[in-house]
This record gives sequence, structure tokens and C-alpha cells, in this order.
Amino acid sequence: MERERIIEQTEDGSRTLYVPALNEHYHSTKGACTESRHIFVAMGLDHSDARCPHILEVGFGTGLNALLSMERCTALGRQVHYTGVERYPLTWEEVEPLGYSEHPLFRRLHEAPWETGVALTPCFTLHKMEADLTDSQTWSRLLAGGDERGDGGGYDVVYMDAFAPEKQPEMWSEEMFRRLYACLNPGGLLTTYCAKGCVRRLMQSVGFRTERLPGPPGGKREMLRGRKG
Repeated sequence: MERERIIEQTEDGSRTLYVPALNEHYHSTKGACTESRHIFVAMGLDHSDARCPHILEVGFGTGLNALLSMERCTALGRQVHYTGVERYPLTWEEVEPLGYSEHPLFRRLHEAPWETGVALTPCFTLHKMEADLTDSQTWSRLLAGGDERGDGGGYDVVYMDAFAPEKQPEMWSEEMFRRLYACLNPGGLLTTYCAKGCVRRLMQSVGFRTERLPGPPGGKREMLRGRKG
């Protein structure tokens, strides 16, 4: 399904995409890069106890979360395997004007083939899936991901970055959180920008131990993080 997307500048100087059909932005208008770096990298990846974290991103989108995670793990020399699931992939031509990075690796991140793992750096392996997470077949593929990686394991961090619950309610259902909980390794984390009470209660109902954390500087007051076990 084709969707019109309009480039807009956010308050930290970085850009995002606006989807008129949904009246929704891909990132916070208070600061796209600030939000992604705080919620997903600082509160997610940096808090994972896994030696070589396996990350699952719900909504690959512009690739900003993947870019910032790649930069972080490369700076630390920490190996990361990153799986991004996206139902409506963006082209490089749509992403390039956002200006997130001039580094050639950002373009490689977008032009890397889908449905297979690609080592973009010695520290960062990317596996993009064009799929619908409300489809049970997608979960069969995700759960088989450990076999493809050769470790047979699940995921250590989930970046829950779907559009807001009122825009995509099917992505914030009890069944969705049950599946996300099941795919996490013990001690695994889920981070999300959405701090709504109904979302927190859904997470708790499937087993997550949740905590409200301060939101990104200049952005939303709170965010949510859940832990398995």
C-alpha cells in the first residue's frame, strides 16, 4: 500500500517523515535523533546484560534506530545482531533527504538485501524482514532466527517503535506483547516511547516487569521499559 510521506524538521534540528493518511510522524516532533538515541540506545541496548545482544526492532522505518545502534556498538567494540521488521519499507531515495548520516554505511544499511543477514561492520550484523507482525507466519520466521544465526537463541532487546496505539491498535494488543515476551531471552528488555497506562498494564499482564523512566530531553515526560523475568 502506497502512503504519502512528507519531510518535516523536528525541534532538535533532525528530520522526520509525516504520514498524512495516518496523521502520524515516524519520530517525535520534539527531536527525532534525540528520541531514538535516548529511548532505544541509552535505555535499551546500553542496559542489556547480553555479551552480544540480539535486537528486534518493531518497525524498521527510516533506519534511524539501526543507524544509532550501529554507531554505538561500533564505538564500544560490542557485537550486535539486529533484526528489523517492516511492513512498508522505505527506499533510499525517501530516506536520504532526511540527512541522518553521510557515512556510506547508512546507505548500505538501506540497500542491504532483505530476508538475509548482512555483516555491515565487524560489530554489526543486520537482518531486515519485510513482514507483518500480526501474521503468525512472521513469528515462525522470527523464532527460527536463532537457527539462522547459528546460536538457536531468542532476542535480548526489543525496540517497540510501531506507530502510536490509536493509529495502529493491532500492534499494541495483548497478543502482540505476549509474542514479544515469548521471543525475549530471560532478562531481556523491551523499550518504547509509549507510556500510556493501558500499554503498561498489557505488558504486565503477559509477564513484563515494567518501569516508567524519564523521557528524552525536551520530549515526552516518560517512557516505558519492560524486563522479562
